[in-house]
Amino acid sequence: LSTTKSELLFVERIYHLLKKGGSACLIVPQGVLFGSGKAFKTLRQTLVERCDLKAVITMPSGVFKLYAGVSTAILLFTKVWGPKEKFTQPATEQVWFYEMTADGYSLDDKRSKQADYGDLQDIVAKFHARDSDTENDRTRKYFSVPRTDIEAEGYDLSLSRYKEDVFEEIEYEAPGVILDRLLKAEVGDVSDKDLAKVQNGIVRELLELRDMIG
Repeated sequence: LSTTKSELLFVERIYHLLKKGGSACLIVPQGVLFGSGKAFKTLRQTLVERCDLKAVITMPSGVFKLYAGVSTAILLFTKVWGPKEKFTQPATEQVWFYEMTADGYSLDDKRSKQADYGDLQDIVAKFHARDSDTENDRTRKYFSVPRTDIEAEGYDLSLSRYKEDVFEEIEYEAPGVILDRLLKAEVGDVSDKDLAKVQNGIVRELLELRDMIG
């Protein structure tokens, strides 16, 4: 790689040191997953095409406090093709993503032990039980993404690129209904004729608003 960025050179070095069939599990800054520079993309393309990139597990910022607050991720891959080998088929078929939100310790500077292990045990269990045919619901905290989708996104490996957010639809009452309720709370159950006689400033403003919206 033509770069001086140590996080990229570190991953590249591990790839070169691995024998074919050897696996590695690395922790990298999340910037490695989505950096737009040529070296970033080249490295990610190598991980997808020349390795079987099994998993990308994002970790929350604060996991490495007090030393660093940067967000990090775990990469798990197996070397399939050497750097100069010609290949007929990219090594990766599916990449499994998991969004870790807790590691069993508080995410502040104290890093106090919590009552459980956070997501750690769930990650291990879900990884070994992963099924790319059924884990295609991208609204969950873990899901699988086909290599073709990753290629189409320029080898971006950030979980947020593929995760789908769920927005809950909220229905609100009509403004007139809300204003009537506020008026009733102020003066009780009275007729509009009696309301017009009320000198309360709040009531007058509510009546003006109701007239404006029809």
